[in-house]
Amino acid sequence: MVIAMMVIGAITRLTESGLSIVEWRPLIGTLPPLSTIEWTRVFDLYQQTSEYKLANDGMKLIEFKTIFWWEYIHRLWGRIIGMVFGVPFLFFLFTRKIPPGKTPHLITLFILGGLQGVIGWWMVKSGFVDRTDVSQYRLAIHLGMAFFILGYILWVAMDITHARGAHTPQALRPLAMIVTMAVFVTILSGGLVAGSNAGLIHNTWPLMDGGLMPTDLFEMEPWWLNAFENLNTIQFNHRIMAYVTTGLVLLLWAKGRATPIGTRAHKALSWLALSVAIQICLGVMTLLLVVPLPIAVLHQLGAVSVFCLSVWNLHAFHDAKATEFRREAPQP
Repeated sequence: MVIAMMVIGAITRLTESGLSIVEWRPLIGTLPPLSTIEWTRVFDLYQQTSEYKLANDGMKLIEFKTIFWWEYIHRLWGRIIGMVFGVPFLFFLFTRKIPPGKTPHLITLFILGGLQGVIGWWMVKSGFVDRTDVSQYRLAIHLGMAFFILGYILWVAMDITHARGAHTPQALRPLAMIVTMAVFVTILSGGLVAGSNAGLIHNTWPLMDGGLMPTDLFEMEPWWLNAFENLNTIQFNHRIMAYVTTGLVLLLWAKGRATPIGTRAHKALSWLALSVAIQICLGVMTLLLVVPLPIAVLHQLGAVSVFCLSVWNLHAFHDAKATEFRREAPQP
């Protein structure tokens, strides 16, 4: 469900639907407009936004409904996830059926889910005044939190179902951690690309502006601002992070093949290497075709796949002693 939420979020962003609902009513806003009067009311609210005035002036109600439904589904799915997680959690909590040591993790996940909803509204709110898009900073934070929650869920689930890397050499574990961090940073840089529409320029590969790098990477002052607001630099950084991450994955894969690491770690590493290769192809296709919706959504789904496999890989390489200690700990 979390992965589906991320795909829906990608479609919402790519169809420019995120600013169509200008109200945030987390408890009473579950139902969509059910009458012509209500549809007119929400459309009137949208017509007061900068996006409508600067980009969609003259939009008809029937056109508005299309973007409205994507944002509505995105918010509704978030509520459903909260219920699907929260109700069983409370049941298992009160019936004392949660595995020892996992209650704090589940409480943290529940809090993070609520916080993600607040961050989502904070992001959307940034696009209501003097701009036609949400802030790329807030979009990257929203995206990063989504991946952090997904990784946390996977880690807790694998802690319950798998013993951690009992046969993996300690020498490879730091590199596995670096790979996961590199994947996460690459995803954040992709969030900046999406939030700033930097993917709509330099639609060539492997060159940018006829060279290995564009000439105006540092045209803004102070220089560090280019990494966040210069479209050329934002896209260049995403490309570089993709190359660096690919190199790190290949290095870990090569070291893993030369070292006895156990069946689970070997399988996780092989799938990770394959997913990175596919993701690179999807990224290049997205760029060359100027961000078509189907390919761009697949690129986001590819990022989810690479991240999940990197977390699986990290867990498979993780120290087994902590898990063994927890298993031997006395039951409360």
